[in-house]
Amino acid sequence: MDYTINREYVLEKLQTLLNTDSPSGYTKNVMELIKSWSDEMAYDFQYNKKGGGIISIPGKNKNYTIGLSAHVDTLGAMVRSVTKKGHLKFTSIGGNLLPTLDGEYCRIITRKGKIYTGTILSNSPAAHVFDDAKTKERIEKNMEIRLDEKVESKEDVLALGIGAGDFIAVDTKTVVTEKGFIKSRYIDDKGGTSCILGLIEIIYREKITPECNLKIVISNFEEVGHGASYLPEDIDELLAVDMGCIGDDLTCTEHDVSICVKDSSGPYDFDMTNKLIGLAEKKGISHAVDIYPYYGSDVSAALRSGNNIRGALIGPGVHASHGMERTHWEGLENTIKLLYEYVTH
Repeated sequence: MDYTINREYVLEKLQTLLNTDSPSGYTKNVMELIKSWSDEMAYDFQYNKKGGGIISIPGKNKNYTIGLSAHVDTLGAMVRSVTKKGHLKFTSIGGNLLPTLDGEYCRIITRKGKIYTGTILSNSPAAHVFDDAKTKERIEKNMEIRLDEKVESKEDVLALGIGAGDFIAVDTKTVVTEKGFIKSRYIDDKGGTSCILGLIEIIYREKITPECNLKIVISNFEEVGHGASYLPEDIDELLAVDMGCIGDDLTCTEHDVSICVKDSSGPYDFDMTNKLIGLAEKKGISHAVDIYPYYGSDVSAALRSGNNIRGALIGPGVHASHGMERTHWEGLENTIKLLYEYVTH
């Protein structure tokens, strides 16, 4: 390997991303971070009208452009209504695994920028009081948020400036262990974003010119289905860097880069996936080739919107997606290695 991966840089950026609230629809702060990091390396950064961003890196072949995408938006929720007793009803943003949210701390971000804290709970939260505390189904109508404020009525909550449409961000509980495991909510897809940042840092530090022009698309509405639905016309192909799936009959682990050949939106491009598999095999990069049955990506959104591209999907293996997720440094490292080989060959 004729380059080094800056582990400290990648993990520092990943933890910063994970600790920055960004449910779909509330991504301004995290996008400002991405722009600031791009600016540090003097790469061109442009916002699109949805608030996502595009980082441009010139390549040797000026007539062909590879797009790399990752998304910084996450699952979350929004205040639906305030109850008579001063609790909050909520509606999900994206496909939350609601049972995993029972007992989780959260932040309520009001439209005027105030932030309050609370806890997501079942409507039957006490085993000593409710005979269905253990059995009540954890779905939206059976759950609410207990505010960390002295409120006893709807009027008390409204007086704080909290109301319908305020965003709710769930505490990620991010931990990086001594043995290299990263445990957190929303590794999907801040793990993939950190891999792309690691690639950009290598290109900048080693003064590398990619084989083709690169446009890095940082999308901000992927979790609700339309992240990379718009692409610049000069992008010829799009490689999404998102989480790799683990479980059931899949072969990926947290230590691998996963190469997805098909998901719920259909097969990915034959030649692109073949190139990715061939590079992983040739360079000895620990990888898995899998099919994701319940999955869609930025490439899926881009193709459905009529963009004239071909597309593929890779990412570090992530366990327990849309719940309390976990990956390992080796999964991130192998993803960065494959990205590097792809854009330099």
